[in-house]
Amino acid sequence: MAGAMGFANANGLRFAYLEEGSGPLVLMLHGFPDTAHTWDDLRPRVADRGYRAVSPFMRGYHPTEVPDADASQETLARDVLALIPALGASEAVLIGHDWGAAAAYGAAALRPDLASKLMTVAIPHPATLKPSLRKLWGARHFAAYKLPGAAKRFARNDFAALPAIYRRWSPTWNPPDSEFDAVRECFASPGSLDAAFGYYRKLSPLPSASLRARITVPTVVFAGLDDPVAGLPDYRRAARKFKSEYIIEEISGGHFMHREHPEVFAERVLAHL
Repeated sequence: MAGAMGFANANGLRFAYLEEGSGPLVLMLHGFPDTAHTWDDLRPRVADRGYRAVSPFMRGYHPTEVPDADASQETLARDVLALIPALGASEAVLIGHDWGAAAAYGAAALRPDLASKLMTVAIPHPATLKPSLRKLWGARHFAAYKLPGAAKRFARNDFAALPAIYRRWSPTWNPPDSEFDAVRECFASPGSLDAAFGYYRKLSPLPSASLRARITVPTVVFAGLDDPVAGLPDYRRAARKFKSEYIIEEISGGHFMHREHPEVFAERVLAHL
């Protein structure tokens, strides 16, 4: 089930989103290279539990509007905060993966009154990460994607780099090629791929203001046991950034654990709702 498509104006941009169910808002934020469809398995399960499950296409990701400037992490956090009232809610449970996790961390720190719970997937709190040769190699795309022409290179041969990225970040997963159809469709839209790469161009090695603040919202972090970059010590070290409840859920799979093991992932998420 793909959910119903809707649109909302937030933080100066027109966002598209997929929606199912009614009740308290659960906002699901995707990362790169991905789309709102990454939550197609989880969204109806959350809706069936009596929630309004909404997964927006992040800033610049078609059919969300392409912005005029590259997006900083702080901008992404404020997008989340603006989306909550734009969707008619006074607060939301935030679930974020990859860049969506970075946005959710920032949003929860800036406006804890708008976040009733925080769940992040595959990303320990960015302000606590310690560099290592393993991490630098695993995150080498952070530098490569800043280079001129990076988006065009990524698009070559019908986005051949797309499944390669998934294999590198989730080495125990062998998805069918159809798994990437939604991403190819999104990035084929003029401007969307370059906008996605803009997140990396704008990325600073120094944590933004929202990532320097400690988080008071109850938090659950999902750690992939087969993740080649982020390990359990990274998630344990991050506990110092949280003043309230901080729970680490260990799940088989790598960076895309929520798609590698959707049944187990959904069961754990629903238990925390």
